[in-house]
Amino acid sequence: MRRKIQLGEGETERVACASASAFRALDTVTGEAWGAEALAERVGWLTSLVETLCTGVTSAHWNRPDLAQLASGTGFSGARLPSNAWMAVRTLGWGAVVPDGLYLPDRVRRVAEEQAGRALRSAWWRSEITDAVLATWPTGPDADPLRRTEAQWAALRGACPDGQAVAASVLRGRTRQVVAFQTAYGRLPADVCALEGAPGGGRQVVLAAADKQLSTLTRCEDDPAHFAVLTVRLPVRPDPRTRADWRLTVIRFRLPPTVPQTAALHVPTLRLHGGRLRLDVAFTTAAPRTRPGGHTRAVAFDYGLNTLLTGGALTLAGDAQPTVLADGRPVFFRPDGILAKADRLRTLGEHLWTKTAHLQSLVDGRAVGGQWPESLTEAKLAVLKAEHTAVSRRRTQLNEQLARAAARFMVETARAANATVIYLEDLRDMEARGKGRTLNTRLSSSVRGQIVTHTRHQAAVYGIAVVIVPARGTSKYCPRCLSVFRHHAAPNRPKPGWKWATCPNAACGYSADRDVAAWQRIGARGLTHQHLTVLGRSSGTYVIHRTVQELDLPVRHTPHPGTVPSGRPQPRAVADRTKSGPTENRPVPRQRRRVPAPPGISAARTAAGSGGKRPAGRKPQSPRRHPQWRGWRQAPHTMSTPTRHQPRGARLGAGFHLHTHASPVTPRARPSGQPRSFSQDRSRAETPAPPRKT
Repeated sequence: MRRKIQLGEGETERVACASASAFRALDTVTGEAWGAEALAERVGWLTSLVETLCTGVTSAHWNRPDLAQLASGTGFSGARLPSNAWMAVRTLGWGAVVPDGLYLPDRVRRVAEEQAGRALRSAWWRSEITDAVLATWPTGPDADPLRRTEAQWAALRGACPDGQAVAASVLRGRTRQVVAFQTAYGRLPADVCALEGAPGGGRQVVLAAADKQLSTLTRCEDDPAHFAVLTVRLPVRPDPRTRADWRLTVIRFRLPPTVPQTAALHVPTLRLHGGRLRLDVAFTTAAPRTRPGGHTRAVAFDYGLNTLLTGGALTLAGDAQPTVLADGRPVFFRPDGILAKADRLRTLGEHLWTKTAHLQSLVDGRAVGGQWPESLTEAKLAVLKAEHTAVSRRRTQLNEQLARAAARFMVETARAANATVIYLEDLRDMEARGKGRTLNTRLSSSVRGQIVTHTRHQAAVYGIAVVIVPARGTSKYCPRCLSVFRHHAAPNRPKPGWKWATCPNAACGYSADRDVAAWQRIGARGLTHQHLTVLGRSSGTYVIHRTVQELDLPVRHTPHPGTVPSGRPQPRAVADRTKSGPTENRPVPRQRRRVPAPPGISAARTAAGSGGKRPAGRKPQSPRRHPQWRGWRQAPHTMSTPTRHQPRGARLGAGFHLHTHASPVTPRARPSGQPRSFSQDRSRAETPAPPRKT
């Protein structure tokens, strides 16, 4: 089976992974068909054997000299080590040792050595960070490692390899780990090997490290678009003694719908999940090549709490004097229902954990006193643990769905705006500390990292780059004149707050939501600092680590192309009609009832049917919308649907996507014409008054 694809001009290989399940297999020697349980049992035997060999290699060489030797890339003789981890391990003489009495094919040993070599190589970066933290550990009676001074932070970053690219959250997390070790043992650890235990095998089998003698993967001849066939050698007993105990097994499974028919499949990784066999199938497809710079059209997004994403499109115009243009029409992604559901699940999980801890203390107390634990208490404890596990699994799935939906929204917005790059703010250093109980909980429950990962994955299909921009100062300065904002609680409440931003510059007078102003600053900063974009070594994401104050340009607002026909003179300026408070209740003329008859109607007209006595009960009315069917598991009060941007059919409890309310994305042309002020220079023809409620 081919493992490479043909690439055209401007294309590159895109490697992705999809998970599939297998429920049956066929033994090629005896012709016996195995079910899901028998197949999972034999794969479990193979996983245990591989993990035993892998753990033996990692535990034997979990020390600083061996980690340095493997990371140096050269062997003991000075020759260069191979790139494959299993070959490097064997070159150094660290091969896996098979226990006495067992027979394992050499390809199985190769898989175990590959997993062990990858684990040891990945530990070297953590070792360098730990050495830098220990080398710059604050000393003195008033020294606090978690509250370093500016000079101490600079010294720590200078000791780290590429320290300016390391997130502060990573350094603080490693510092807390060292503090916990010092509290437990009364001394500082020597290195990362003393701070952490040796890594294990990971309970998986990486078949890609072996060759065709162990496993092969082909598409099914009957239906190559939907099914694939994996042929792999599996043990028929937990302790194989001879070569006959390893038999070729044919596993036919359905490919996920995300795998295109033109993709090149690679040998999967086997693992067990919930008593079933899962196959992580890697595949390669052709995708447009992304570039770090040279962008003229971009979209930018700012993270929020109530409104998860706020963003819009920007354009970089001009060569000698570049100018950042924006049409000032933001889009929003508000998953109110999902966030409310996640908060309820979090509260339920905390309640279950509290009850579990209480019962566990009762059981431990009876054990310390030499008494047998009560059977009823143990039964309750088992039920609570199972419930807590189920709630945690549901929270994980909900966060995964939320991250995928947010990433999809950003990618589709970029495609509709003809953008080639998506700019996001760098919030890796944000920690949920010292901001109040409610805000700390909401910040710690966010899924910003998963959103970035899924956005990179989905944007790579269309050749759209994802760049992380420093977030410092994006909500502090006005996007139009770069003046320092004044933040208020609301546009009609001058009380200090964080939601609304107003520019104190009288010549500017910009007033907008804090997130609306922030995404413009993020996009402008990304477009003007394209030449500083680098590819992160650890994350594989385009990142702008530093900014230059002189390159920060104000954003000039332009009307949407199409609101003013080309060639028509610009309309005269009118008074500012920007909304500055809630809409007042106004009397609205209502239709006069016909039953009973209004005063002044003659008896003849009343008898003709235009009026009369009021009938018993309500007047039957046909429903305007057909309510969607709601399952018996969901109550009718599962969420509060916002009044704006309410899609048709967004009924209570009607499903995941109806809980998410996003601004409609419409195709937009490139802005043109003379830039004008967005909020103050728009005529009544361009912004007609909304219709009055009737």
